[in-house]
Amino acid sequence: MTDNLENFALQQKAPKKKGSVQKVAVIGCGNIGQQITRIIAQHGMEVIFIDLTDEIVTEAYKEIEIELDNMIDRWGLTASEKRVIMSRIKGSIDYNDIKDVDLVIESINTQKPGTNVNLRKEIFAKTEAVISDDTIITSNNSTLMISDLAAVLKHPERAVGFHFIGPANTVKVVEVVRGLETSDYAYEFVLKFAKTIDKKPITLHESPGHISSRLVVTIINEACETLMEGVANVKSIDTTMKLGYGMMYGPFEMADRIGLDKLLKWMDNLYAEFGDQKFKASPILKRLVRAGYSGRYNNKGFYRYEDGKIMEELIHATEFK
Repeated sequence: MTDNLENFALQQKAPKKKGSVQKVAVIGCGNIGQQITRIIAQHGMEVIFIDLTDEIVTEAYKEIEIELDNMIDRWGLTASEKRVIMSRIKGSIDYNDIKDVDLVIESINTQKPGTNVNLRKEIFAKTEAVISDDTIITSNNSTLMISDLAAVLKHPERAVGFHFIGPANTVKVVEVVRGLETSDYAYEFVLKFAKTIDKKPITLHESPGHISSRLVVTIINEACETLMEGVANVKSIDTTMKLGYGMMYGPFEMADRIGLDKLLKWMDNLYAEFGDQKFKASPILKRLVRAGYSGRYNNKGFYRYEDGKIMEELIHATEFK
């Protein structure tokens, strides 16, 4: 009986209203893209995510299922709720499949060095070619200017910066950025959508790094400097910041969670933009990334991980003496 009711509910669609969101496209379904996709589906909207290959799409779909299963194990979800959420999610490699969406969230994450600004512009142009004139396009990037990306659009007024801070499934804050040509309608649309998915939108003036990335990279860089000077070890620095200042994660744990390769890219982008030494990536970080240490994603960063849990420090102050 429950399944029949679920199926019936899925077949019913409310009449479309201007400014409402019934279907969202997520371009790029890596770790953060998966989290965004799941959050939106949990809040009753259809989501179609786009990625490069069928293999990546299949893997992303499986990863979303695994995370929902983990929620079931923690009593945060029921099996029937999981089925309903998954029924709202579809993956594709064809941009034509997003032609009827109300909102687009670009959330790519590549391993290529550099800003990837040209790749993001290509995605914006490909997206605009298939969607309707009133569909809003957003970017989840943290160190690029939304105005730069919107420059390739025929309707740049539809573009808004929309940055989710990871892990998106637990962090309540999102940064909403207005570009030079962003319309009032597009801006208010995204603010309303953020609240719909139970996020607290923080509005800010356009600037590379927004609030979150600019501040976090300086904290992590200074933690690396403290480590290199031999002042304290990784765990002691993290513990001091957590217990002393109430941080959820210490700077090295935070770096591992963000991903050291992603963090290095942020720093390179910010240093190129501002030329300020505080954004210049620490030699420790560069060395780890060159050695293939990415953080929690591949179980080795400043710490070694097993099943997502810290097992031991991998980097020691004595290595820099």
